[in-house]
Amino acid sequence: MMSPEQNDLITRVGPGTRCGALMRHYWHPVALADELPDQRPAKAVRVLGQDFVLFRDERGRHGLLDRGCPHRGADLAYGRLEDGGLRCLFHGWLFDVDGKCLETPAEPDGSVLCQRVRQKSYPVVVKNGIIFAWLGEGEAPAFPHFDCFLAPGTHAFAFKGMIDCNWLQALEVGIDPAHASYLHRFYEDEDPSGEAYGKQFRANSADSNIPMSRMMREYDRPTIDVEGTDYGLRLFTLRKISEKHTHVRVTNLVFPYAFVIPMSTEMTITQWHVPIDDESCYWYAIFTSFGKPVDHRQMREQRLQLYELPDYKPRIGRQNNYGYNAAEQKTQTFTGMGFDINVHDQWAIESQGRIQDRSKEHLGYSDKAIIAYRRMLLSAIGQVGRGEKPPMWLDAARAATICGPATVDGMAPTDGWEFYWKEFDERRRKESSWAANTRSPLVA
Repeated sequence: MMSPEQNDLITRVGPGTRCGALMRHYWHPVALADELPDQRPAKAVRVLGQDFVLFRDERGRHGLLDRGCPHRGADLAYGRLEDGGLRCLFHGWLFDVDGKCLETPAEPDGSVLCQRVRQKSYPVVVKNGIIFAWLGEGEAPAFPHFDCFLAPGTHAFAFKGMIDCNWLQALEVGIDPAHASYLHRFYEDEDPSGEAYGKQFRANSADSNIPMSRMMREYDRPTIDVEGTDYGLRLFTLRKISEKHTHVRVTNLVFPYAFVIPMSTEMTITQWHVPIDDESCYWYAIFTSFGKPVDHRQMREQRLQLYELPDYKPRIGRQNNYGYNAAEQKTQTFTGMGFDINVHDQWAIESQGRIQDRSKEHLGYSDKAIIAYRRMLLSAIGQVGRGEKPPMWLDAARAATICGPATVDGMAPTDGWEFYWKEFDERRRKESSWAANTRSPLVA
């Protein structure tokens, strides 16, 4: 059981907080590249309790600046994109992507005021459809050589969605393997060759003809093991089917707030949980295919059925009781909340409150990855407090060795499952048009 003070320590990430200091040692997703359309490539973004304006200039360069104009605090998110930068509407001050003040047109001729003014700016990079920003001080870390960053754009698809609660409980549902047998239980199995594309827990498990929905439903008391890795944690979830066969699911926690999980035999999901502030967050995901190119249109259309533009807020949520239907709950789903597992997860974490009170919880065996992660988080907060680099702060040489990570959802021999998941990952990479030439994540 956690004290209220410890709960505040690990959940609050605004400026001046200890967990916030930790979070500012990492790159953060701040927008999808699609959110900067050619008609007006500028938007307000809020991350870690801070407000920024993100824009793209005429030369295609991205910039992220503090949102309030340094003149008298007017909102730069409404600025004009012209003359090589973003111009404030109040007095016409113009800033480039690096925050340099280019013009102060209301000042007298010969004024050198603009030479003494600079808006705070932050480095940004685009990785397979997601715009990442570095919000810390000093040198930024290098990106790990994860599959989601190495895959060509044809084999990766990015999306996001808003969640109306603290980032930590949003992350923790993804490192809780046992919940899928209950929260995501369907009483009907879809044809995996048809409508299962792009959906979690609907395709067949690898090397079997059993749909994942049936696997979760019929084998609902898994064995869970957790091991530490260079990037965070690796989770093993085992469901013994018979003396000969055991279902193996390998998932990953990437510090500080991402997970990497299998979606199907050929596709993985890398998902970050980015604090907007202490009481809301966005999930950002890259869906990476080792097989065929991703059907971007179908993936986007599927997700827009639940999420509404321009803010990617869910159409089904707290505002309409998560679509709860008592009749459906009796015969079709465990929750009565439809067939989109994002709605199920959203209910589970939002119903805990804007910030879950962990001083009242009672953890069990199935929470072992959550316990391990919280210990890691507390340790990292302490490291930063002592002036040390936290886990997953990587220089370029170290980043090149952090690969994968491997994910598996397949039927293994009960004796030898420890080798099966490694062999599956190796086989999938060798057969991939792009991953065959990448470094194996299982090479020390």
